[in-house]
Amino acid sequence: MSLTTPAASLISKIEVCVCPDSTWSNPLTLPQFLRVPPRWLFVRVETADGLVGWGESTLEGHTEAIEGAFADLASRFVNWDADGIEDIWQAAYRARFYRGGPVLMSALSGLDIALWDIKGKKLGVPVWQLLGGKVRDRLRVYGWIGGDNPSAVREAAVERKEQGFTAVKMNATVEGVAWIDSPDVLTSTVERVREVRSLGMDVGVDFHGRLHKGMARQLAALLEKEGVLFIEGKLQTTEPLLPTFSSEFADLARAVSIPIATGERLYSKHDFRPFFEGRALDIAQPDVSHCGGISELVRIAALAETYDVALAPHCPLGPVVLAACVAVGVARLNFFIQEMSWQIHYNSQDADLYTYLKDPTVFAVRDGYIQAPSGEHVHRR
Repeated sequence: MSLTTPAASLISKIEVCVCPDSTWSNPLTLPQFLRVPPRWLFVRVETADGLVGWGESTLEGHTEAIEGAFADLASRFVNWDADGIEDIWQAAYRARFYRGGPVLMSALSGLDIALWDIKGKKLGVPVWQLLGGKVRDRLRVYGWIGGDNPSAVREAAVERKEQGFTAVKMNATVEGVAWIDSPDVLTSTVERVREVRSLGMDVGVDFHGRLHKGMARQLAALLEKEGVLFIEGKLQTTEPLLPTFSSEFADLARAVSIPIATGERLYSKHDFRPFFEGRALDIAQPDVSHCGGISELVRIAALAETYDVALAPHCPLGPVVLAACVAVGVARLNFFIQEMSWQIHYNSQDADLYTYLKDPTVFAVRDGYIQAPSGEHVHRR
């Protein structure tokens, strides 16, 4: 049973929602169910004293699995005190035989984010105030270019620059590179990087699980002279990424001077630990929608700081998780840069990052940065 406080806000309802597109035509409509195009799963938590918190539990391609996991959370935590965020988090994580992994942690993420939203609304402060206050007024951001099959990256980078970005991320290669292949297959990557750099923009290069270790080392060596911002080092030998494969990342980190980043498929501080201890990472990229929400993201950030590792949260998803990342980034000293899904290739013209925001200017990009929010900053239309 929940620990309570004298001013407890008891949870009365926990919902994962599925919403027809037409429901959004009336901003006063409160749909009972809410799967949100293009691929997002929003979470709604309500308390008996009328507070509503929003979270996001998107696990791309596995929505039904998250809904099943959330049914279990709802059955367990109705009538618990929403103020007891840590109490609920630990009970959700530890009170079952199985724990961790993408499904259970993504479900927990949405609940945790919604509870932080409730806490901020109850106390009338932005979430970053609850995390110790801000250490910066703005956060650097980057956008995607090139899609899954990188081409015409210069034109895409020019558009991003016009939108206000000073940094972008692109895929390193197309699909189909052999385990060990001709070095010639890597030359086009260098050419694309040079095209972006010629615009005065920084560029991160995502290996995206398309290269084995031997080819990854070759490409990293080629990119060292090009001023790459970071390598997002997912290797085919480590797909899906698991703590037992941290040594492959350490091999790559020792071979090159470019900062190595990874983390979207690591789901807790425990998963990150061997990467930190093995000196395998320069940049940690936990995804707040998969790693246990704001609570665990803060713990991962603190552990990363212990090992002199920067924080760059992974976030190709919706506005709720972006808001959660921003709240943590504002309050963590080792924050480096934030991914934004605005016009990412997974989205569509009528279902994008700003589609569900009452005030899209809260995430306006200016000179490569977005401003730290001053209050409630994500609102469902």
